[in-house]
Amino acid sequence: MPIIKSAIERVRTSEKAEARNASQLSQMRTAIKKFDKAKLDGADNLDDLYKAAISAIDRAHSKGLIKANKAARDKSRLSARYAK
Repeated sequence: MPIIKSAIERVRTSEKAEARNASQLSQMRTAIKKFDKAKLDGADNLDDLYKAAISAIDRAHSKGLIKANKAARDKSRLSARYAK
C-alpha cells in the first residue's frame, strides 16, 4: 500500500475505474451473446437485440475500452450474422 497521500487516492480512483470498465465490457459481451442466442433460437426481437449490441460496442469504444478496429470488426461480424 502506498504511503503518499496522492498515491493512496490514485489507487482508490484506479480501483473504481477498473470496476466501472469491467462492468461496461461485461455489458457489451452480454449484449452480443444475447443477440447470438436469440439468432440461433429464432427469436422475434432480433432488431432490438441487434441495436442494443451495436450500441454497447459503440459505447465501449467511445469510453476507450476497446480500440476502433475491434469495434469495427465486432460490428461487422454482428451485421453479417444479422443479415443471414
